[in-house]
Amino acid sequence: MSSKKEFKELLTQDAKSGKLGRRDFMRFAVAAGMTIPLASGLWTSEVAAATPKKGGKFRVGVHDVNTSDTFDPGTYQSVGMIQLAHTHRSYLTEITPENGLGPDMADSWSATPDAKVWTFELSKSATFHNGKKFTSKDAAASLNHHRGEDSTSAAAALLSSVTDIKTNGDHTLIIELNQGFADLPWVMTDYHLAMVPATADGKADWKGGIGAGPYMITNHKPGISTELKRHEGWHREGAYFDEIEMLGLNDPNARQTALITGDVDAITSVDLKTMALMARNKNLVVENVPSGSAITLPMFCDVAPFDNVDVRLALKYAIDRDDIVEKIMFGTATVGNDYHVSPAMPYAPTDIPQRPYDPDKAKFHLKKAGMSSLDVSLSAADSILGGAVDMCVLYSEHAKKAGIKINVVREANDGYWSDVWLKKPWVFVKWGARPTPDNMFTLAYKDDAAWNESHWQNKRFNELLLQAKAELDETRRAEQYREMCMIAKDDGGTVIPFFANFVYARNKKVQHGPSLAASWELDGGRGYHR
Repeated sequence: MSSKKEFKELLTQDAKSGKLGRRDFMRFAVAAGMTIPLASGLWTSEVAAATPKKGGKFRVGVHDVNTSDTFDPGTYQSVGMIQLAHTHRSYLTEITPENGLGPDMADSWSATPDAKVWTFELSKSATFHNGKKFTSKDAAASLNHHRGEDSTSAAAALLSSVTDIKTNGDHTLIIELNQGFADLPWVMTDYHLAMVPATADGKADWKGGIGAGPYMITNHKPGISTELKRHEGWHREGAYFDEIEMLGLNDPNARQTALITGDVDAITSVDLKTMALMARNKNLVVENVPSGSAITLPMFCDVAPFDNVDVRLALKYAIDRDDIVEKIMFGTATVGNDYHVSPAMPYAPTDIPQRPYDPDKAKFHLKKAGMSSLDVSLSAADSILGGAVDMCVLYSEHAKKAGIKINVVREANDGYWSDVWLKKPWVFVKWGARPTPDNMFTLAYKDDAAWNESHWQNKRFNELLLQAKAELDETRRAEQYREMCMIAKDDGGTVIPFFANFVYARNKKVQHGPSLAASWELDGGRGYHR
């Protein structure tokens, strides 16, 4: 790229991001050798045209919504909950559109050399929707909601190494841990750890749905719809729309029809079977964002027949992952390898050999388990991922060659997370992308994690998890994660077919910046204000 062209692109990018006004843009452009008409035309065609315009209502068709959804951050599970959480609440830190770590309610953070004490300097301009100023007491109450013996939060495991949370004035939060925790600022992006007001006795006041996010709720019908308006006390840039309307549309056909007919402006998930057709619509844009969002098929390792490691290995060899990615995901996914670290994540052990589809090897492990055949049930619902049931049916066809009969159970869309996941012994699950292996392993694989969805217990794995959490040497830490992945692959209770791209769509009159976060649908759940 020529230096002149590179300068032009950087100049335009700075102007689009608001770093340069028209006067400075023109001055720098002319100084770089552009004529005034050329610079003026560039401003009009590329900068002014891309400048966000405030106003209007942004209507979004959201999948995976449930009548059981609540405002309690500790119970957030579904895509609908996560989308709403990032719209009406805020967090100490955020995943940026470039998939880095950025500030939200905390302006900055620092740690002691051993990473056992972290200090977060909080925003002095942030307010809650009821006008209350955000302080360190609110931050402490919000995090303590997920701690202690009485906590029912799914995020309790993430903060298990925290020994104390202190305040130093209104805008300084100090977190002390019993061991070094290099990933703590990343953990603060977890969608459970939303900032809510503190009560007089220091508890988290989450019941009324009050937050400090870009939009405040005006009407909420769980599993049906939520209406919001701009929070004028929002402490950051963005929040361009006057209003947000989130419509629960679990059925993929209804969701896409609503976008095509103009009843909504964006949808959180596209039916991949019609993705190419939608992409040809001149009024629509389909976003296809590679991510670390894993599809998992966890088996209860303490329930027969899954309590036998050879049965688990038989099921892992009985799935043709390439066939599933091609026929179900239409290529919009990365093949999994039965450990929960995608190639897009840091410390990804890409040198571990890929487990192949091998019916004979599956039969071998069944024989080791003392079986000549196997009959098991697998639950799924299309609200979790369009094509989830079809994927399980295709898997059942693969498994027949190994003498394995998989009975696919189509579960009700509503209530899947409350009635099926963590309740039935083998189910279909879709995880959002987590920023680091530690985050994922702590949430879903640690022996005492509330979301240990396979009930898996492995002493060596848990020893390594604690060691890696405190390991500051990057090379050594990568080695520890590699060993953990190998253990999960060969002993764990989870089949991982693939890591799904986030495929969603919008009317082209709705724009975004040059990058999209790969943590959740719709720019990490923050498209409503970005």
